[in-house]
Amino acid sequence: MQWWEAIILGLVEGLTEYLPVSSTGHLLIAQALLGIGTQDEAAKQAANAYAICIQAGAILAVLGLYWKRVRQALVGWGGKVGLGAGDDDGFRMGMNLVVAFMPAAVIGLLLDDWIEAKLFAPWPVVAALFVGGVAILAVSRWKKKRGGEASGSALEAMTWKMALAIGFIQCVAMWPGTSRSLVTIVGGVMVGLSLAAAVEFSFLLGVITLCAATVYKAKDAGPVMLETYGWSPMIIGSVAAFISAWFAVTWMVAYLKKHGMEIFGYYRVVIALVVAGLILGGLMDGAF
Repeated sequence: MQWWEAIILGLVEGLTEYLPVSSTGHLLIAQALLGIGTQDEAAKQAANAYAICIQAGAILAVLGLYWKRVRQALVGWGGKVGLGAGDDDGFRMGMNLVVAFMPAAVIGLLLDDWIEAKLFAPWPVVAALFVGGVAILAVSRWKKKRGGEASGSALEAMTWKMALAIGFIQCVAMWPGTSRSLVTIVGGVMVGLSLAAAVEFSFLLGVITLCAATVYKAKDAGPVMLETYGWSPMIIGSVAAFISAWFAVTWMVAYLKKHGMEIFGYYRVVIALVVAGLILGGLMDGAF
């Protein structure tokens, strides 16, 4: 992998990880256009591992942007074990994050090999992008009928049942092209959170989920990835992901304060149709 390819993939990862457009789907498309991971099964394994491991940069960006919330959760848990005064809201938020993470942890371990073998392919990704776009447009219309984007509960009012529901909904994002951010944000809105609270919870849940996925994939496929690419592309890609994720998250939060999510729905539908056209026209490899 060339240094400029690592930068491209890092930028794609960072820009799309926390936006509801599917980072996995975009990375698979970018790798196919660059001809990365298309040589044989070992190359595909290394490319898939690389796409997941450079998430580390995006994770660090959100940790930096939401450090106050992360610290609040840590203080809350610390209080329960006798380390400091504690924070009840922080402890409850931390518990909700753990509860929301558990379904993906269990189901992900059970289905990881099957998902990678069956769903990391062009048409499943295109289908997920298209259906996800239509879902955003439908939910945005439903939300407006119920009082607009500001309606719903704050993060502090979230219950463990709401968190568990979001956790099961997050499992849908195991289908490449769906978008973890999309399903958790939409799931949060559907269970009664305001859009702002759903976005914030999605970002925080993403830190835990992506950390677990990165560690799990690095443990299994890390040696193959490093043997194929070396350390430099990993570092370059992670740095690019950190910078682009910082700007993407900052932009998205500011944008959603004034607008809804419809723009992401239209984008997903358009990109799905474009990729489908490229594949059918023979301009893009039909096998990721």
